[in-house]
Amino acid sequence: MKKLILFCIDALCSSDLEQMRSLTHFAPFFSDGAYVESVEPVYPSMTYSCHTSIVTGTYVNKHGIEQNEAVVRGKLREPWYALKKDVKAPTLLDLAKQQGLKVCSLSWPVSGAADYDFNMPMIVPYNYKGDEPEIYLKGMATDNLLEAYWWKYGRLIKGKGRSLDLFTMALAPDIIRDFGQPDVMLIKMCDLDGVRHNYGVYSEEAAEQLRKHHHEFGVIVEAVRRYGNFEKTNFVVLGDHGQTDVEEVLNMNALLREYGFIRVSTGGELESYDALCHSVGMSAWIELYDPADEVMRKKVYDFLCSLRDDPRIQLKYIYDKKEAEELFGLSGPFDYVIESERGLSFWEGHEGESMFIERIPGDKKAGNGSHGGLPFRKETTTFLAYGPSVKRGVSLEKALMVDEAPTMARMIGFHMSGTDGRVLTELLEE
Repeated sequence: MKKLILFCIDALCSSDLEQMRSLTHFAPFFSDGAYVESVEPVYPSMTYSCHTSIVTGTYVNKHGIEQNEAVVRGKLREPWYALKKDVKAPTLLDLAKQQGLKVCSLSWPVSGAADYDFNMPMIVPYNYKGDEPEIYLKGMATDNLLEAYWWKYGRLIKGKGRSLDLFTMALAPDIIRDFGQPDVMLIKMCDLDGVRHNYGVYSEEAAEQLRKHHHEFGVIVEAVRRYGNFEKTNFVVLGDHGQTDVEEVLNMNALLREYGFIRVSTGGELESYDALCHSVGMSAWIELYDPADEVMRKKVYDFLCSLRDDPRIQLKYIYDKKEAEELFGLSGPFDYVIESERGLSFWEGHEGESMFIERIPGDKKAGNGSHGGLPFRKETTTFLAYGPSVKRGVSLEKALMVDEAPTMARMIGFHMSGTDGRVLTELLEE
């Protein structure tokens, strides 16, 4: 039986291919494997929605993870998705397990309490700086990994200097050595995304971080050489979304408040609203308090249309709920999806802040780089593979993120039905 190791680099961009060619541990993808130059993510191009599409081969309206946050109408800044039971479509690992294969997931979003053989989910809140992260992992990670590794590696995700990537890279090679190489193994790395949020997409810091990920991938390959079955392993490196340099940050709810669509109390609390913005980074969702109020709906739509001609906003893209689903397979608790022509990111404060706010280096929505926008804009991501199921020296110009799961399933010998994508047969040996 052929095996699969998927190494996902958060915010890996198609433009990174040039640098990757020169890096020792990525070079085999170009000499001995195949790659896709530009993979269009799903909409919105947010980490959790994209990661879920990577492993289900479906769009948001089928798998149900609309973005990172579990958005609720009338509420802002809700907790992020965490539990595997929230994913409404079967994953690559679910189906592989049904085939009798051993499966492992490390730091993958929305995988808490998944029925996998080995699981250490990305479930500790990213802004948590305390010394008891295990409270989030108990009952969510598999007992075998907590018992084997928490005592010596748990320290890596404690306190202000916590590093999920160091923790992940401590576990991954040890699992291959101690338990035997799983048939399917997902490994997710976070830091390139954080660096680009902090310093921008094309910064030297981002180039240096990609070099670090290259060395980390080299550790995984060497672990397979030493303790696994290298000859039967298909290696895949891919990203979940690209990123875009942020020019300005628009506080959309402050603008809605200025035009009378939002009312707040004297203490700055949200009191009532006709229209409310939920930031999705480089795009935004607008919800109506009463979607059945056609008079207000037209008033809000006309207001959004008026922003098309505002030189600082340039709101080029306005989709209603039906259009968003028909065009992008996107559903969720919104009535409009909006996006600027510019490198404009959206903020969702309503407490009297100004219409534009300063960028917040490192912030997921208002940093120097961000994502969440349309799948075809600016930087897309990429997909690289080599191994016994992969042709040598082949490349495709474009593919879709929903093509990845059925393609990886084919690499290890089974069919994945019910997906929105196709098998990229051009990359695979018959």
